[in-house]
Amino acid sequence: MLLDTASLYFRAYFGVPESVRAPDGTPVNAVRGLLDFIARLVQDHQPDDLVACMDFDWRPQWRVDLIPSYKAHRVAEEAPAGSPEPDAEEVPDTLSPQVPVIEEVLDAIGIARVGAAGYEADDVIGTLTARATGPVDIVTGDRDLFQLADDGRGIRILYPLKGVGTLRTTDEALLREKYGVDGRGYADLALLRGDPSDGLPGVPGIGEKTAAKLLATYGDLAGIMAAVDDPASKLTPSQRKRLTEARPYVEVAPKVVRVATDVPVPDFDAALPGEPADPERLEALAEQWGLGGSLQRLLATLRPAGR
Repeated sequence: MLLDTASLYFRAYFGVPESVRAPDGTPVNAVRGLLDFIARLVQDHQPDDLVACMDFDWRPQWRVDLIPSYKAHRVAEEAPAGSPEPDAEEVPDTLSPQVPVIEEVLDAIGIARVGAAGYEADDVIGTLTARATGPVDIVTGDRDLFQLADDGRGIRILYPLKGVGTLRTTDEALLREKYGVDGRGYADLALLRGDPSDGLPGVPGIGEKTAAKLLATYGDLAGIMAAVDDPASKLTPSQRKRLTEARPYVEVAPKVVRVATDVPVPDFDAALPGEPADPERLEALAEQWGLGGSLQRLLATLRPAGR
């Protein structure tokens, strides 16, 4: 099981009241909510291995170089102009301080936390999925990862509809039913359609339904662009014009939209820990941040007898 950790702690933050606080009054709703999420996921799905995949760079420069608008609207306005630091992501003031706590707690528990410099969690997930020798469940609220669905390899995406108690299992069968494409085809669909939440412009005038029809007719993005250059193809004049004008975007967008599958991730142990990796540190964190029942429920779920 691979967790898109930021996606889940964002959901936890907005799903758990901010009145959930540490003894010193600091909000810990995202911390406790994420621990509850993980406990529920382990209890319901019984994974052998679990990895918390991290955004070491939520807006990689190599993606921005290709499409400057990529996630540009999410850059925090308070980031100083000309700062040598990477762009800061605009997140709620009371969430940012909770992220280091989440990281410390996961480390003390012994849950593998994996990222790679210059890459997003999506890329780590793509890489670990490519390496997997057995079925993989990817837990994310990000539709971008639908592109990894692969029924032949048992790769599916568990998409939270309400907390993590209600998950929609997205596999290639569902993608074909809902979008008319398979996993790889979903990346081409997203590229053509665009995604305002990621600052991807898409091809003007080509919405989701039109993109799906074009992919059904021409097979993939390369087939569509070959049809643009083929006077005998059945593209409408407006489609041909729009795709021609969007060619500069279409040529670079695949590298931006498709998750990387060759990220240099460090060695790690993905096995679920039966006991905390650092009990003393975990006890101190639990007391400092008032993790209470959320931490105890997760630890009880992780103990071999609990599984």
